[in-house]
Amino acid sequence: MANPRIHKAFLACAFVSAFAAAAASAQTGNRPPTPAQTEGPYFKAGSPERRSLRQAGVAGVPLRLAGKVVDLAGKPVPGARLEFWQADGEGRYDNSGFTLRGHQFADGEGRYLLDTVLPARYLNRASHIHVKVIVGGKPPLTTQLYFAGESGNESDPLVDARLTVVLTDGPEGKAGAFDFTLNF
Repeated sequence: MANPRIHKAFLACAFVSAFAAAAASAQTGNRPPTPAQTEGPYFKAGSPERRSLRQAGVAGVPLRLAGKVVDLAGKPVPGARLEFWQADGEGRYDNSGFTLRGHQFADGEGRYLLDTVLPARYLNRASHIHVKVIVGGKPPLTTQLYFAGESGNESDPLVDARLTVVLTDGPEGKAGAFDFTLNF
């Protein structure tokens, strides 16, 4: 059995090191990059430019998602292109058109605003929205956003807690925020 004093000393050192690293990161503005995830089989190039993916007759609870695109130092990345695609409120993707698909550009402060619907689960996947962030000649960030407390999060092996959006009740449905940190 390990020496309890050594074990306690090791834990104390680990805690102090983690605290010091977090404090240094907060002071310098260093942020971890947003984790990349698979594009999945449903990406379709050529989506229309629009901030709202909501359309009459599309199933799902209205959702407003807002946030920023920033670099590792936390500085805004104006003009970043954000591509969004997702299933509807019944777990269906539109593979013949551009329903619940679109792109937009971050404003001068790196901000984006997306009006869409909360996607439903399908097959073995938790509710999620696909996102691709493109900036100039840099490699794109392709990832997926998930929703805290949604059924299916525990059984979907792709769910990453760092990509989870906490939803609140908004004036027209649900609302959430997520900032994308690019690896530069």
